[in-house]
Amino acid sequence: MAQFTPMMQQYLKIKKEYKDAILFFRLGDFYEMFFDDALVASRELEITLTSREAGKDRKVPMCGVPYHAADGYIGRLIAKGYKVAICEQVEDPKSAKGIVRREVVRVITPGTVTDSQLLEEKKNNYLVAITEEEGTFGLAYTDISTGDFRLTEIAGKDALNTIVDELARLQPAECLLEPQLYADSEITRLVRRNVTGLCSCYPETRLNNRRAYELLIEHFQTVSLEGFGCEDLQQGIRAAATLLLFLQETQKSNLRHLSRLVTYFPKNHMVIDAATRRNLELVSTIRSGARKGTLLWVLDQTLTAMGGRLLRQWIEQPLLSVEEIRKRQDAVEALVNHVFIRHDLRSLLKGIYDLERLITRISYGNANARDLLALKQSLSKLPAFRKILQNAPGTLLQELYKNLDLLSDVVELIEASITDDPPLSVKEGGIIRAGYNSEVDKLREAARNGKHWIAALEAEERERTGIKSLKVGYNKVFGYYIEVTKPNLPHVPDDYIRKQTLANAERFITSKLKEYENLVLGAEERAVQLEYDLFVKIREEIASSIPRIQKAAQILAQLDVLASLAEVAATYNYCKPKVNEGDAIYIKEGRHPVVERVLEGEVFVPNDTYLDCNEHQMAIITGPNMAGKSTYMRQVALITLMAQMGSFVPAREAEIGIVDRIFTRVGAADDLATGQSTFMVEMNEVSNILHNATRNSLIILDEIGRGTSTYDGVSIAWAVAEYLLDPQKAGAKTLFATHYHQLNRLAELHTRVKNYRVAVKEKGDDIIFLRQIVPGGTDRSYGIQVARLAGLPQEVIRRAKEILHMIEAQDEVGTGLAQPAAGSERNKAGPVKQLEFFSNSEVQEVINEIKELDILSMTPLDAINKLYELQIRIRKGRH
Repeated sequence: MAQFTPMMQQYLKIKKEYKDAILFFRLGDFYEMFFDDALVASRELEITLTSREAGKDRKVPMCGVPYHAADGYIGRLIAKGYKVAICEQVEDPKSAKGIVRREVVRVITPGTVTDSQLLEEKKNNYLVAITEEEGTFGLAYTDISTGDFRLTEIAGKDALNTIVDELARLQPAECLLEPQLYADSEITRLVRRNVTGLCSCYPETRLNNRRAYELLIEHFQTVSLEGFGCEDLQQGIRAAATLLLFLQETQKSNLRHLSRLVTYFPKNHMVIDAATRRNLELVSTIRSGARKGTLLWVLDQTLTAMGGRLLRQWIEQPLLSVEEIRKRQDAVEALVNHVFIRHDLRSLLKGIYDLERLITRISYGNANARDLLALKQSLSKLPAFRKILQNAPGTLLQELYKNLDLLSDVVELIEASITDDPPLSVKEGGIIRAGYNSEVDKLREAARNGKHWIAALEAEERERTGIKSLKVGYNKVFGYYIEVTKPNLPHVPDDYIRKQTLANAERFITSKLKEYENLVLGAEERAVQLEYDLFVKIREEIASSIPRIQKAAQILAQLDVLASLAEVAATYNYCKPKVNEGDAIYIKEGRHPVVERVLEGEVFVPNDTYLDCNEHQMAIITGPNMAGKSTYMRQVALITLMAQMGSFVPAREAEIGIVDRIFTRVGAADDLATGQSTFMVEMNEVSNILHNATRNSLIILDEIGRGTSTYDGVSIAWAVAEYLLDPQKAGAKTLFATHYHQLNRLAELHTRVKNYRVAVKEKGDDIIFLRQIVPGGTDRSYGIQVARLAGLPQEVIRRAKEILHMIEAQDEVGTGLAQPAAGSERNKAGPVKQLEFFSNSEVQEVINEIKELDILSMTPLDAINKLYELQIRIRKGRH
């Protein structure tokens, strides 16, 4: 490195420690990047690439961004998956001997962003760590912008699938895999498929259990982890410690806002796998990934960022505890019925800042005086919240009332110390309120008196010298000066000392002016520094109350969510569902919460539902495309999910037996990344259902088997239905939409199967969708009518009709499907017979004749003639 300049040697030494990050190297008012970092940054940020002298006859690539605008550039790099290391000057250049000392003060990665401008307001930004040993996985995640920190441990044959489901729920911005997991190509592939953000190996050396445990108890300053409920969860502890170690290395600051570690288990919530989250469009739409058109979009009337994030969590983690569900429901009901309480709560919530992310800035030491005022403004409303909740009915609302800390000491501290209109910077003065600190007041008074004297000096000197254009000015280079135009220079007194010559004037000072300048500037400089020192002390004092503020923020978030659900329920005429430990799902006049909100010029048609594990276990639903089968099934799933998250539901009335998980098999597309066809993707999803469904599950199946031949598709669909009906294998409540009308025969073989169809009204060649689910099956799909509605050419429609008539003239596929499965309740004939697809005896004669032909002894002409003869026989009515 001897060939490089001292500054470049310093850069290279620091860069060596942060090889995987783009190094923002502070030089004066710019962050500069060099070598490959400059090439990458200039390309990604679309900024000019230049060069810099780095030594004797040596130039290196360079680009840079102004330090005051760096956040936007950093955000763009992070969004593209890069890490950015911020290298600052850590000593005053004026007092530095040689090269100014520089250090990396923080490494920003996709999972460690804290700047609110770079984050979605109502979405968490999660960093995840995964560990594993002997088939037991540990998973921990944190959102350092809010202080949320959780861990879990998962074992068993489905542990990896559960990890994948959790990743689908969390949608982390960054995922850390320990070395042996990262080296496992299968696990890494699965993780990368479910993590759109950065996925990397960390730490370089696997953390042992003892060191992991020590890291956590040192951070939380406890003697054990029993209070967090994870004392014996070795893999969960290792995952949490991995996160903590990563944050300590990258953030290089106090992580005291990570004040609580929450232990959770996925099995304590309704399980929703990745496919089901996608198919039900809970938080993003399938087509565009947009928020509009999702369940979250309908339910989110929250007024705070904290409430918006919590509502998303409630949607993605429905409860299994009837008691906890009813507590939420009762709170929502109270706010629905007590309109004034709801209105008053929502009015107060409008003025609440994002306390969780505000606290993080305080913890990191980068909150300014305006942030403290925002904190005071929010906390000062807490007494009003308590007053409103004092007489609110419901167990949960009373719990929130009792646990709400007013934090009056924090409010009083900020009120007494911080002025009402502080500047954005904390190093310019004007922060501390008059009367808070006597020394600041004295320095301000001294500076003020000096400025008054200087202001009066101009008039005094004009009078003394007779120079009417004389003026007193100031700049940062020369300080205070007296400016006289050149025509008036002969009138300048002898005590004026020339300081600067301009084109049309000259500037002077006097000994008395310099004396007062020193008084003013010295007092101002000392006051600014003292104000900064006091502000840091005040900020630190507030930081000691972080756990209390976080608890208040969580209470306000819950109130916001409950009030939002109540507002939606009252506005859209939802009902309070009865939730119990039974196995029945009863919905009277249920509606799809999203579809009814986006319909234009059409009234949503409600439908009833009844499912249980006895007489109504499976509903086979037939009907044309576009008639509403998929909408109906999804609405049943969404109503069930909404009930278990504690919300009211779009129905006249509803009774929901607790569902342990919802499965959906709806639509499919090729998975090019793994080389899987549409049919293979479909079969993988069906396999997941068959292996994991329980008696308490709810299954939505939409046209399975259509990705292959008709015969194969019917066979698979039939067999899947029989498997689900078997109480020894699954016995799950199932809604099964299909165009295979042969499946209607299942109702003849199984008493727990009921046939339904979507009613349509025929009008000539046209059909009108009535959107009503009615008992009984149908043997028509109206595919040609739907094709006409889609605008297919009339020539194609006419030809399709001709072909349909030809096919319908033949026997229906699948006559043999009427045979009951082995072990079914109506199996009296023993083993299942082979399916007999050709039942017409005369057609069978033709087949038999073909079998008897001695093809080897026939001439080509004889074979052609025989084939022609058979063809004529079949065309003339199959004989």
